[in-house]
Amino acid sequence: MKHSIRFTALHARVLADLQRQFLLTESQTVVMAVSGGQDSLCMGQILVDLTDRGGWHLVVAHLDHRWRTDSEQDSRVVEALAQQWGLPFYLKVADTAPPNEAVARDWRYAWLAALACTLGAKSVVTAHTASDRAETLLFNLMRGAGLSGCAILDWERPLGEGVQLVRPLLGVTRVQTGAFCQQRGLPVCVDSTNQDLAHPRNRIRLELLPYLEQHFNPQASRHLAQTADLSIAEDEYLTQLADEHFTELFCSAPPALALKPLRALPLALQRRVLHRFISEQGRTRATFAQVEEARTLLERPSGERTSSLAGGQGVSVHKEWLVWV
Repeated sequence: MKHSIRFTALHARVLADLQRQFLLTESQTVVMAVSGGQDSLCMGQILVDLTDRGGWHLVVAHLDHRWRTDSEQDSRVVEALAQQWGLPFYLKVADTAPPNEAVARDWRYAWLAALACTLGAKSVVTAHTASDRAETLLFNLMRGAGLSGCAILDWERPLGEGVQLVRPLLGVTRVQTGAFCQQRGLPVCVDSTNQDLAHPRNRIRLELLPYLEQHFNPQASRHLAQTADLSIAEDEYLTQLADEHFTELFCSAPPALALKPLRALPLALQRRVLHRFISEQGRTRATFAQVEEARTLLERPSGERTSSLAGGQGVSVHKEWLVWV
């Protein structure tokens, strides 16, 4: 539906991010995941407003998890808005409510990827914001995550065969999406489950981040999101270096790493090479403690071994090799 719009600073920001990150190509079909919350309505409205510039063929996709007795109302609101925008609407209702967010996320992405393939769409867009990035970063840091845990919510990632998951609002905060929805009179659906403080992420969103912004830095969310953005590039670079060294140091029969060149690596690369080695051989993600225990063996005599892995597994020094035993 054609309509005149007021091109705001938020429109300009999202358009600039789309162009800077090379996120959406002209004239492609784009599946917009619209929950009915303020972030997704803001994303949908902005992309609709920018369609004349991008030439995209937009469709609206909505998923009903059946977590709330009033969730069907959200579906009707989003469907009505899709009609107002003049866009096709696709709805998926869960047969039974997913038991947790992890299962729900897998279900959402599987259906969105399948829908995109059916429609010939190359991109599925979701409304993750800089605020989501900040919350996830804080959540991961409090669990002891390193740089890889900071490198979260990239602008895009593969979702399925030939389909990319795109996040065009990562440069925008939740305060901005809320103000935009209010200015445009968009019918925001309120999800009561987002107010449940029993969920740690809700407590970070509703209590911790507002406290940080009030008492430490009004731009805390944006700056934490920038930290995540920087971490992605640095983590990718270190991972590439570590993989190259791993290939040079690894012997498969028996599984082992050459000790002398491993000792010569910087600490960050030692940890990454050891993390990959222990994770692949133990077939479970290595912990920081396991990596550090293995690292202490780099200067130990032959015969020394770790004791932290389950089932009697570990690594042992054998002459000039660190061997999986």
